[in-house]
This record gives sequence, structure tokens and C-alpha cells, in this order.
Amino acid sequence: METAIQFLAKSWYLVLIEIAILWVIIFQTYRYFRATRGARIFTALILIYVIMALLSGWLNLQVIGWLLRYISVFLAIALVVIFQPELRRALAELGNHRFFLTLNEQGRERFIDELVEILNMLSRNRVGALIAIERSIDLKQYLETGVELDSKLSREIIGTIFHSGTILHDGGMIVRMSDERIAGAGCVFPLNQRELSDRSIGLRHRASMGITEESDAIALVVSEETGAISIGVQGKLDRDLEEKEIREKLSLLLLSAEEETTTDNSEDDDAIGED
Repeated sequence: METAIQFLAKSWYLVLIEIAILWVIIFQTYRYFRATRGARIFTALILIYVIMALLSGWLNLQVIGWLLRYISVFLAIALVVIFQPELRRALAELGNHRFFLTLNEQGRERFIDELVEILNMLSRNRVGALIAIERSIDLKQYLETGVELDSKLSREIIGTIFHSGTILHDGGMIVRMSDERIAGAGCVFPLNQRELSDRSIGLRHRASMGITEESDAIALVVSEETGAISIGVQGKLDRDLEEKEIREKLSLLLLSAEEETTTDNSEDDDAIGED
């Protein structure tokens, strides 16, 4: 008798754990997807499926029940297609969780290497550029001022976009750090409104300071006149950086787990270069 009671107690304990886990998963999934464009489609599909399943069970509709069993496979695929952008963003956010930072470190280092090579290429060719790397604060409001893209980060694409003969070369580019892809180009960034000692500073550098004041983005600037490379963060700009300095600063900003660390290492208020 005692053994049976212990078994039942243990079974109920496991059932409660399963219910709690399922509830957390369902609730968090609902919270994440409820504001998305596909939420209504998802709700309608699930509602239709549940109603048809209940009717086939109550009325013993064998043909409809058989169809529902096979349709469920296609429904699962349809949901993946409908929520593809949201699922990709969710996985990217999961990958950026502190628990997975060490696992992503090698991939982030490759991202930094690619950025350094891109900046060097633009600098050698005297191609002016302004690139904002989106971190935790969404830059969607600025993305809407330009042309939205969803492209792999590459020297060829960036060199083409910022070439002086293209329509988008005067605007800023947004690169998502979450998936390391180009989100948009030709974007209008807010200008820094502070009184600056250097009156010769151009709009590109002012925009790099403005976007980093309004968000936690990292701004990469290449001067069209001199090829000088600057990095902006939190409204401050470090100018005329060498390749080693660029790599070290990007590593500090992109690999650091704590944003406060980046603040202490970007304190050169007056280090502003020419555009």
C-alpha cells in the first residue's frame, strides 16, 4: 500500500513538472508571436484545425479525421514558413544569450575579421561609408528611412552600395549583429547637435555620433577624402584608427558580455576627424 502511494505521489509530481514546463513554453511562445504579422494567420489555422478535430471526434467523421492527420504535417510546415522571420530572430536572440556567448565567440571573431577587411578595402579605395551595427536596441525606425535588405555581409556588396555612382551611397547602412546580415542601406541617421570644436566635421561623422547617441549601435565611418577609419559608440568618436586598434576596439565592443565595459573604453570626446 505504501509503495502504491509513493508511486502515485511520484507520478503526480512528474505530471505537475510536465504541465509547468509545457505552460512556460506555450506562454512564452504566445508572448513572442502575438504581435507579429502572422499571429492572426496562426490563430485562424489553429482554431479551424481544433474545430474540425472536435467535430470529427464527436460525429465520428472518419474521412475528415483521416484528412486532419495528414494535414497536420503540412500545417506544421506552413507555420514554419509563415513565421520564418520571427523564428530566425528568436534563434538569433537565443544564440546571443550569455550562456551561449562562449559557443559563439569563434563566429563573432570571424564577423570582426570581415568588418576589418571591409573597412580596410573602403579606406584603400577612398570610398566614404557609414555603417551602424545594431545591437540590443532596434534600429527599425531608421531602417524605414532607407531601403530594406536582407543580405549576407560581404566586401563586394558593401563596396557596390557605397560606390559613388550608386543611389544608396550617401546614406547609412545597418548591419544586424544578431545574424550578421545587412538589414538596409541608404538610411537617414540623426545628426549630432552638440557644439563641436572642429568646425570642419562633415555630416557623415555627425550622423555616426547621432545614431550612437540615440541607440547602443556601433558606428563605423570611412572618410571619403582621407580614407581615415573612425569608430563611434555612445555619441563619442575615435578617429584615424590603425588596423590593430580597429580590431581591438571591435573585439571589446562585440565580444564583451557587459555593455558597461564598452563605455569605459570610448572616452575620447574630442577625437573627431574630417569627413
